[in-house]
This record gives sequence, structure tokens and C-alpha cells, in this order.
Amino acid sequence: MIREARPIDIDAIERIYGNIHTAEENGSAVIGWARGVYPTRETAEAALRRRDLFVLDEDGQVKAAAIINKMQVDVYENAAWKFKADDDDVCVLHTLVVDPMCSGNGIGRRFVSFYEKYALSRHCTTLRIDTNEKNAVARAMYKRLGYREADIAPCVFNGIDGVNLVLLEKKLK
Repeated sequence: MIREARPIDIDAIERIYGNIHTAEENGSAVIGWARGVYPTRETAEAALRRRDLFVLDEDGQVKAAAIINKMQVDVYENAAWKFKADDDDVCVLHTLVVDPMCSGNGIGRRFVSFYEKYALSRHCTTLRIDTNEKNAVARAMYKRLGYREADIAPCVFNGIDGVNLVLLEKKLK
């Protein structure tokens, strides 16, 4: 079940962030994030306050989380989007995380499916996502799910310098 996060979920989300940072530090994952910089507990707490933090909960265990809202990253403004859209028509998926202990079970795909249905329920038909150029796993998943890479924007991303941010989009009917 994917649902809006509750305060009790923050510890589990922070644990997932930590597991991802550990996987990256030991070389078993390449995401492009940095422990203590992004994402952090504060990332999840801010999203919880905005009520745009969602979790995938199976049998009382949070296995994934993401932020879904209409907040476009500043580098989106000058991107080479194929699908031009008014801000009100755009929904953005941010910080999709799946616990590395649960990866390979289609959880990311399920979360993206939820995101698409959520966007449609809010009358948004233009979807945008970004990921680090280094994150080949996420890029491949998004491609399989019908997202096109619109642009790559060099930037400082949430305090991480030297990021090439891949901007992806999809148009829903």
C-alpha cells in the first residue's frame, strides 16, 4: 500500500536514506547523493510538514518513500522540455528511495505507477522527474516506464556540487 507518510514513518525513511548512503559508500550503488547533505531526516520532515511525502508500506514495514508535488527544481526553468506545460499541469516526483534490502522487487515501478495515478487525480498530465546522471539504475527504470530524457543540467543539487541532473518527462493522456 502506498499512502501519505505519518510522523511515525520518519525513522524508517531516515533508515532507508542511511542504507542508500551506505550502499553508495561501499560501492554497491551509484546514486550521487552524500550522507549528511542529501537526503537527510530534515528532507523527510520538511516533506511531511508539506504533506507531500508518501511511503510504500507492506505489512507495517516502510520499504520505499518519495516526495510528490508541483515544486519544480530551479534548473527546470531553462530545460529543453518537449512537453511544454503550465505550472499547474506539472507534477514532480522527488527523492524516490527504495530500501536496498528490498530492491529488485518492482517497488520503484509500483511507486512510479502510483505517482502517475496521483498526478492524474490532481489533473496533472505532464510529469517530471530528475536524477543524477550517475544513477544508471534509475535512468534505465524511468526509460522502461516511458519517460524521456529531456535535458542534462549541470548544477549544485541540494548542496552537492558538480551534479549533472538528468531531467525526465512524460505526458499522460
